[in-house]
Amino acid sequence: MAEVVRAELPVVVIGAGPVGLAAAAHLLERGLEPLVLEAGEQAGAAVASWEHVRLFSPWRYDVDAAARRLLEQTGWVAPDADALPTGGDLVRDYLAPLAATPAIASRLRTSTRVLAVARDGADKTRTLGRDRRGYRVRTLTPDGQVQDVLARAVVDASGTYATSNPLGASGLPAVGEREAAGFVTGPLPDVLGAQRERFAGRHTLVVGMGHSAANTLLSLVELAESEPGTTITWAIRGGSARRLFGGGTADELPARGLLGTRLKDAVDAGRLALLTRVSIERLVPGGDTVQVLGRARDEPLDLQVHAVVNATGFRPDLDMLREVRLDLDPVVESPARLAELIDPNFHSCGTVPPHGEALLSHPDDGFYLVGMKSYGRAPTFLLATGYEQVRSVAAALAGDRAGADAVELDLPETGVCSTDLAADGGGCCGSAPEPQLLALGVGAPAGTGFATGVVHGRSGDEPESGRA
Repeated sequence: MAEVVRAELPVVVIGAGPVGLAAAAHLLERGLEPLVLEAGEQAGAAVASWEHVRLFSPWRYDVDAAARRLLEQTGWVAPDADALPTGGDLVRDYLAPLAATPAIASRLRTSTRVLAVARDGADKTRTLGRDRRGYRVRTLTPDGQVQDVLARAVVDASGTYATSNPLGASGLPAVGEREAAGFVTGPLPDVLGAQRERFAGRHTLVVGMGHSAANTLLSLVELAESEPGTTITWAIRGGSARRLFGGGTADELPARGLLGTRLKDAVDAGRLALLTRVSIERLVPGGDTVQVLGRARDEPLDLQVHAVVNATGFRPDLDMLREVRLDLDPVVESPARLAELIDPNFHSCGTVPPHGEALLSHPDDGFYLVGMKSYGRAPTFLLATGYEQVRSVAAALAGDRAGADAVELDLPETGVCSTDLAADGGGCCGSAPEPQLLALGVGAPAGTGFATGVVHGRSGDEPESGRA
């Protein structure tokens, strides 16, 4: 494909969550033509799935600058900057109006799933002339047809909320995990609302140590106050829950600090049972319960529970990118140059140094992972982080190298910077630049920003959300 033809093609943005829509807004401001492909039936579909959860980041961190400028042209009035939105608020008061602006609506395709991305006319092994070629994005349309879209560049903001980590140890599903799927929920079930009957008066096992787990545990504790027989077991793979209990009053997002404080109080009061160093090896589904087998601190684990909440975090879907030349860290599965800032083996702080296109680029020019997906398997992604990423990427695609490199970001501190290693006497975040994502929350989940997210971002293993 000749260079001039490639330059006339749109920039495909995968995902219409907070970061994907922000990417479209920044591309438009740069005079570039975006085409946003969203697998869900609406913009912000992943966020809508945890609409009952309140973010711990206020609105001031949740709205992208270019998106705000686009919305204000329609007479949109911004929510109270200091208020804490729910996922539902984020969709109703921000994402839906943004997707409905004439500039975005005409360039948004919903119910369109991306199946694969490749260089147009060249498989992964072909090098000659590769940099002159655009991209071929294969999609599944709402009517079930396979359709290819050509693009000059691709910005993958599809998040990780749809691809949870398995419950089993070693990164593999537990034996029987697929067969027991009917007993397993996602990370943020609506415990006090639509799914109340599933949990009331029953025994629930929550697996995971991120903000999604904390939200669900606190909702279950509240449910148990009015529903006798509601039993809660919390299982974590590490030896201590100190990191999730957080920085308390030292956290610059008060709702996030309160989340950890309330959870610690519930554990100390015996309102839920905490199991540490848990390895789930097998799930055996029965009629009304599922048997959970494994180890907990080297002792046999054998639980009969009615539901298992999988809050173990997320991993990126890389299958659709097999034909793209990526430079990914082998541990985190994030862009390699970003990984050293966010690797959870070394960092658990709530923010990461400002970064943009320079750390997000890959061997195939014009392809970028942004938002929660750019963090791979690492937790704590913040929405504001994703917004700065796409601002920088849009500048680079428009040929503004100086604008792409001038990255700035002001994120709130968590008040805690630790890992299991640190809890056992090691260190964290001592000499390296710092960590990671959840401004979206949408953990994520979000994406989702997610919380996850997830969405100031997402936190830990999900959208950056949290019940205050």
